Amino acid sequence: MTGLMASRLPILTFHAIDKRSSVISISPAVFQHAMARLHEGGYQTLRLVEAADYLRRGAPFPRRSFVITFDDGYQSAYEEAFPVLEGYGMSATVFLTVGKKGGAKSGGRLPCLSGRSMLSWEEIQEMQQSGIDFGAHTLTHPDLTRLSSEEVKAEVCDGKAIIEDALSAPVPSFAYPYGRYNDQVRNMVREHVGCACSDKLGLVSQGSDLYALERVDAFYLRTDRLFNLMLTRLFPWYIWACSVPRLVRRAFQSGAR
Repeated sequence: MTGLMASRLPILTFHAIDKRSSVISISPAVFQHAMARLHEGGYQTLRLVEAADYLRRGAPFPRRSFVITFDDGYQSAYEEAFPVLEGYGMSATVFLTVGKKGGAKSGGRLPCLSGRSMLSWEEIQEMQQSGIDFGAHTLTHPDLTRLSSEEVKAEVCDGKAIIEDALSAPVPSFAYPYGRYNDQVRNMVREHVGCACSDKLGLVSQGSDLYALERVDAFYLRTDRLFNLMLTRLFPWYIWACSVPRLVRRAFQSGAR
């Protein structure tokens, strides 16, 4: 990356910020270290909707910028990540799985996923008031490629509507559960939001699909040393190297279906 603008942008994906030995976990200490190092290195967050706007305009991204996203809506995004983000003036988008009976009026927390406590609507509203954005992640976190068109529409649209009603704000973004989508799912999502995130491992560029944005899962940055790569010229090559076996594995799985 040279000059004041850059051709590629990392969208970081976190799930749970905890000490569990799980593929969706990253420790609070590593998260704290990562945000501190990025802040010290002069990196700044872009909101996801801002990144999408750069893509629509065909404009390069600001140098040393990145996007932060959280999938599912685990409570640790509030307890562990939110204070760190506030301290460094960083933004993020949290994709919520709201449940069929979700909504602020029903009170309580989002329905449990992966045996973890989820965000409450009170916590969500507090985060929104401090500049955190929220996107849709369906009602029940299904593999959308295995549903009928009617079921896909309900998962996408009803989940989005619940968040909009609870926060009195539009929901402009979506993340596919498990990163899985097909033409039917993508077209449905495109009708209702301005951008969508996949789990394709890579950096966003002008060749990216606004409705299948690449991201960098925190699994590949799960130690202080790995996160430090983000501040070096090796980072794009590291992500590319990680993506190759992942692409091969998925191609094999698709062929075995």
